[in-house]
Amino acid sequence: MISKIRFLTLKIRRLLNIPDWKNLRQLTPISDIFGLDRGTPIDRYYIEHFLERNRSYIQGHILEVGENTYTRKFGVSVQTSDILHYNASHRKANIIGDLTIPASLPQEKYNCFICTQTLNFIYDIHSAIEGIHYLLRQNGIALVTVAGITQISKYDMERWGDYWRFSKQSALKAFSKVFGEGNVQVASYGNVLSCVALLEGIACEELTREELDYTDEVYQMVITINATKMGIK
Repeated sequence: MISKIRFLTLKIRRLLNIPDWKNLRQLTPISDIFGLDRGTPIDRYYIEHFLERNRSYIQGHILEVGENTYTRKFGVSVQTSDILHYNASHRKANIIGDLTIPASLPQEKYNCFICTQTLNFIYDIHSAIEGIHYLLRQNGIALVTVAGITQISKYDMERWGDYWRFSKQSALKAFSKVFGEGNVQVASYGNVLSCVALLEGIACEELTREELDYTDEVYQMVITINATKMGIK
């Protein structure tokens, strides 16, 4: 939960720097950290909408990348909640492994794997998808989101790289190759207004629900993947 002090601070920042939607002809964004200093980044709104719609799958033994925030927020009947990171020094992780090296991961342990906005920062994405398949139990579900239209993340680029932007087509093709045809569902969120807002660093609190929820397939900001491990590949 966001604290009252932070809520008020972000609201004041938005009021002091209201976007001029009629004149965005400028070379610098309103915020260069995805709008985190103004409120909730728009892509997070879409990620949480996807997880809310799929929360019935977040049960049993769950693995999440980096932290277990979404497991705690959306999980139902969670038995174990593990956190994956490739760096042993990561203070929250209890599973140290590399998605691109399946042998470094627990095999067929998890009912659900939550992987949000991670594959964009892994160069060998095909091996990473193999790793996701490897750690799931039979009938296990991977709930994955990847970025389509978005700015480069300076934080991630400087630490491990920012390599890819996806589309529904590329996500479906890559995951179907590993999980099998018919076992992967993809969707997208975004429209021209929400994409412009994200690139400018305008927070989702500054758009209406109707503006956020309108989907235009030509403007795929966030691509979601629901992949089921069915039998032997």
